[in-house]
Amino acid sequence: MNIPISKRAFVFIGLIAAMVFLGIFCNSNKTPEPGTYLNHNDTVSYVGKEQCRSCHLEIYKTFIETGMGRSFEHATRLKSVAGFNKHKPVYDSKSNFYYYPFWLKDSMYIMEFRLLGNDTIYKRVEKVDYIIGSGQHTNSHFTNNNGFIYQLPLTWYSQKGRWDLPPGFENGRNVRFSRAIGFECMSCHNALPALAEGSVNKFTNIPDGIDCERCHGPGGLHVKEKLAGHLVDTATQIDYTIVNPRKLSWQLQIDLCQRCHLQGNSVLKAGKQFKDFKPGMILSDVVEVYMPKYTGHDDEFIMASHAQRLQQSKCFIESNKVTQKKTGAVFETLNLTCVSCHNPHVSVKVTGNAVYNNACLKCHQNSDACKEEKSKLLAANNNCVSCHMPRSGSVDIPHVTVHDHKIKIPADQKKIEEIKTFAGIYCVNNPKPNAENKSKAYLSYFEKFEGEPASLDSALYYLNKFKGGIDDPGAMIHYLYLKKDYEGIVSLSESININMQTDPWICYRIGQAFQNLEIFEKAESAYKKAVKLAPDNLDFCNKLSAVFIQQKKYYEAIALLKINLSKQAKQEDAWVNLGFAYINIQNTVMAMYCYNKALLLNPDLSQALLNRAGLYNLLGQKQKAISDLKHILLMNPANSDIRQLLKQLELNKP
Repeated sequence: MNIPISKRAFVFIGLIAAMVFLGIFCNSNKTPEPGTYLNHNDTVSYVGKEQCRSCHLEIYKTFIETGMGRSFEHATRLKSVAGFNKHKPVYDSKSNFYYYPFWLKDSMYIMEFRLLGNDTIYKRVEKVDYIIGSGQHTNSHFTNNNGFIYQLPLTWYSQKGRWDLPPGFENGRNVRFSRAIGFECMSCHNALPALAEGSVNKFTNIPDGIDCERCHGPGGLHVKEKLAGHLVDTATQIDYTIVNPRKLSWQLQIDLCQRCHLQGNSVLKAGKQFKDFKPGMILSDVVEVYMPKYTGHDDEFIMASHAQRLQQSKCFIESNKVTQKKTGAVFETLNLTCVSCHNPHVSVKVTGNAVYNNACLKCHQNSDACKEEKSKLLAANNNCVSCHMPRSGSVDIPHVTVHDHKIKIPADQKKIEEIKTFAGIYCVNNPKPNAENKSKAYLSYFEKFEGEPASLDSALYYLNKFKGGIDDPGAMIHYLYLKKDYEGIVSLSESININMQTDPWICYRIGQAFQNLEIFEKAESAYKKAVKLAPDNLDFCNKLSAVFIQQKKYYEAIALLKINLSKQAKQEDAWVNLGFAYINIQNTVMAMYCYNKALLLNPDLSQALLNRAGLYNLLGQKQKAISDLKHILLMNPANSDIRQLLKQLELNKP
């Protein structure tokens, strides 16, 4: 039934609307709540830092000199801070490769090579397309292969002035040119990029460095309002068309900074993507970040742990017991946050110790002042940071020292060496994560960070708490996949309609289980769905091609692999699969071409060497076949199967 609204009611509704409007746009006495900023709406576009420059020129000039402003750029001589004079090649003794960076005209390259005596017996050269890192600590290097982004195996460490392998490539873990750079990594070192649907590392747009909108949110509405002449006096009011981080609550300020300054095991909430988080939102509504917890070695920390370590500080904990105080017409926050010490618009190189010390003195005055001996204070030049936030090396980045952001009183007694013991993982940005996310965090920790075997037991515990096999078969399938329980996956898949799935990884893991159990027809069906959902996931396509080959569908495999290699031609495994398909249709010329292409990319690729040895033997070139088998044995002397093949070939050699 329609009820007419009286004139008085219209007046009342109008008053309410006016009060809401004034409350949103003009009330400076309240910290904005999550969701009140108008640029959180998905219809508001990003405009780029050059648009911001037109009105905020002075801030722009100082910001582009900060670590954030210089975080990511095209590879140019101006961007690079590395040394290129009289530098020696970096040698990886585990893989027996040398790496050498050089410039050719205005382009930078990294060469990988191998020596036998004084002779170069192998060489691969890749162009550097992007330099990541401001240069204050490092410059690392990315290559762009038809939109697919990979990290290159050489980093410049600025503080030591030396070239070396990148973090994570050391101690036998050198993945050479195959470390795919995904959205999470790219988006923390850059403005928001555009990732191809379903791809791990194919980008359709890559910005040039962290920009204003990473901290202020999309600026389309703000620009539109200002161009229309709708101005706000931000000295007394809040402009809700754009986020000002200083006007956020301390919790939301921390969430904004720890979106990137909190490196850990990130678990997205159901239906969320990393790009969904905007400044002024609650981070845990989009993503939860988990870190391992240890007993002992409390002084250890990783490079991007600023937010985590700060929140462990007594200063941080105590300051958050106080809310705000009124200074004139505005409220001044007393809570310790990142911007208490850091002005994001100004480089730390020009900030000066006085700024940081003054931040300490806001709370630590008079009777609270430092009790250290005057001689030691003078020796430290009265610099609070030098004693209470000492520099040391991070556990994940070699050749780098950074300030530990856990503010503490230096211990007088000598440190007692403690045994470092894993004690589980915890969520840094949500004290009460649910069982579902905890299970996914343990699974991800085991998979990504070579987690302790006990991590899988913990994952199963939380899976059972939220009935993962029923409510979320994907999580249980992930668990069974990591346990290599392929029969369990097959059993669980009976209750899953592959054609109705929207998660390509569920389909992929089901396909892998069927393939490992040699149920190839069902493996093909699952892989096809995975490829349909994620056509630019190169690994999915290669898995499907392998199943085609196992079913002797060689022409289908060849067609798929050609498409896959047209997207990204430097896939060594794809070339091996293609060569094997060709050999099975008696095209030995193309098979040899494919194996040689694979070995140009990776001279130690065992499957390519073995397959080429078989082809050489078929063509009557036994000495070349023997050479390939000996190459495999150099890398794996304990391989008894290869020894047996080699013995047979040598016995039958004419």
